[in-house]
Amino acid sequence: MEDVTSKTEAIEIDPKTGSPIDETKQENIICDGAKTDKEKKEKGDQESNGAAVAIKQEEILLETEPKTGVSFPVKLLQHGKLLNAVGLRKKSMLGMGLKIYAFGIYADNEKLKELMQSKIGKAPSKPTKEMYQMVIDSDLGMMVRLVIVFSGLSMSMVRKNFDEGLGAAIKKLTGGKNEDLTKKIMGEASDDIKLTSGSVIEISRLPGYVLQTKVMGEIVSKVESELLCRAYIYMYLGEDPFDKEAKEKFGSSILSMF
Repeated sequence: MEDVTSKTEAIEIDPKTGSPIDETKQENIICDGAKTDKEKKEKGDQESNGAAVAIKQEEILLETEPKTGVSFPVKLLQHGKLLNAVGLRKKSMLGMGLKIYAFGIYADNEKLKELMQSKIGKAPSKPTKEMYQMVIDSDLGMMVRLVIVFSGLSMSMVRKNFDEGLGAAIKKLTGGKNEDLTKKIMGEASDDIKLTSGSVIEISRLPGYVLQTKVMGEIVSKVESELLCRAYIYMYLGEDPFDKEAKEKFGSSILSMF
């Protein structure tokens, strides 16, 4: 009996005619398909580049803190918060006023506007104590971005600085101390973290009275405490702020919302 071996060939069928496609046409279709894919990729790359350029253009809108030359983006793209004031934190050491860090105060301005307009019918001629207190006591989203300018700063020095500042703020607000609470703001931030000039610390008040601390982009603490949130904002907008000019600028920003 004669062996018969079956041979199968792959034949491309034209979807429009139902007829086989000859090799020449098939090569053209493959080439055209590759060209189309290449054009799509190039178009996609152009769109991606265009989006990147748009983001870059938005990111270059900066405001500079005049005493240090540190620049802050006017809008935080990731958070959607807007910059309302910039300032400088100084510390007296050995009879000298050392520049410790520049800071930018950001807020959810839509929520801030709603808060002000719901409580105050007509804009006052200048910022009032009640307006600042409303911001301090509120639960609206805010963030203070700190940019280190003192090159000899260690994590333990930062922790001590915040312990002192928060301790004083809590005493102003409650009349007493709460050392256990003040020590939570830097959480598990290791003393081995090296803070050079330009290092960034971000401390955010999140909805639900949660205070979150990021050091160099890493979350080191997240504490739910209304008192801690109020005390932290109080350091910048309270009766004895770190930078009075920054507080006044924040107040002017509030008035512009009316």
